[in-house]
Amino acid sequence: MLDDVHKELVDSIAKAHEALKRDLAKLRAGRANASMLGGIRVEYYGAMTPLTQMANVAVPEPRMLTVKPWDKNAIKAVEKALRESELGLNPQTDVDLIRIPLPPLTEERRRDFVKIARKYGEECKVAIRKARHEALDMLSEMDSSGTAATDDIDRAKRKVEDTIGDAVKVVDGIIGQKEKDIMEV
Repeated sequence: MLDDVHKELVDSIAKAHEALKRDLAKLRAGRANASMLGGIRVEYYGAMTPLTQMANVAVPEPRMLTVKPWDKNAIKAVEKALRESELGLNPQTDVDLIRIPLPPLTEERRRDFVKIARKYGEECKVAIRKARHEALDMLSEMDSSGTAATDDIDRAKRKVEDTIGDAVKVVDGIIGQKEKDIMEV
């Protein structure tokens, strides 16, 4: 029973780390990557559709993205969604292809990206703390109901705290690496 609580905690932490990595992949660190456009949704026949489900996104050059919608009628909607995204993109449309040049990052823009990365890191830490709180609540419930011995509960609580400490260190490491990538010229 105690092992189940710890296993559930570890699973929650792994999910929080994966979400953090997905969010950080959207931040640009100098070189273009297709995952930058992963969060963009396009109004397509009345439904908000992820861009990656309706177009091919490619990286022909380090500072250029291309988007080729499978339905040529959707080009205007895709261009509008790209312009209105918070990424600050300026798409240029050819007949059936949208080119997105990515200008070099300024110092100020790099600092903004670092702030966003830190915000994502803090959100991940909040999710980890929530998982800790849930695990400790389950252990306290076991203690009060007498399902497990008090010594076992105390050991399990220490194990939860150690696991949380390690998870927070991993988050700090991921954020530190991303900050280094962003600030690298």
